[in-house]
Amino acid sequence: MVIEGKTVLDAAYFVVVTMATVGYGDISPVTMWGKIFTMALVVTGVGTFLGVIANVTEIMLAKREIESRLEKLNMVIGVFFSEVGISLMADLSRFDHNFDSIRPELIVNANWSVKDFTRAGRNSKKHDYIVSMERVDLIELKGFLMGKRDFLVRLLENPVLMEHQSFTDLLRAVFHVTEELAYRDDFTDIPKADSDHLANDIKRVYHIIVVEWIDYMKYLKHNYPFLFSLAIRTNPFDRKVSVVIKEA
Repeated sequence: MVIEGKTVLDAAYFVVVTMATVGYGDISPVTMWGKIFTMALVVTGVGTFLGVIANVTEIMLAKREIESRLEKLNMVIGVFFSEVGISLMADLSRFDHNFDSIRPELIVNANWSVKDFTRAGRNSKKHDYIVSMERVDLIELKGFLMGKRDFLVRLLENPVLMEHQSFTDLLRAVFHVTEELAYRDDFTDIPKADSDHLANDIKRVYHIIVVEWIDYMKYLKHNYPFLFSLAIRTNPFDRKVSVVIKEA
């Protein structure tokens, strides 16, 4: 604008076509200083422009890669809940004599919004999860988890899980309980200290799995409505749930 006496639009147009190496030639410098400016612009500006384009492309590709990894991760989480999580949550909730205080927060329905999931997640984190060991059938729990042991090991070996720390923590907690029970052959007359230890391990799983389940339900609601529909109909916390779809 200053050197060649161009308008704002013409000056911007000249800079863009020069940096983009298009060079239509309809606007060109006619003064000495204008030519010097253009040479400096070509030497420095073109490289900068190409660098910006390369960075934007790299960011877009990286974003697509991250989205692809997250998609695979959520597939793994879905398999976990189908194979282990749903049944395990149903058992754990029966161990908690205080569960009815949090149950209403976990009756997910098709009308839930982001706000509803946020509220449920917040309240589930604050809930005082209690494991009443007199309600726990350790032999049955051991049999269930041991039957899923190979499945859990394969999940832990999946490198994509490193993208999701809280779910990795859940798997480790579940596997730890499995190992604790696997090393015990007899559950009759176990010492109170040992009973309390197992109760804390089970409580850890109980707390994390409910929070993770809410996050997973939120993901299904906004990405896979057909999977979300089935998840609602198999909700382990809803006593009125039925997988069979009935007329209203």
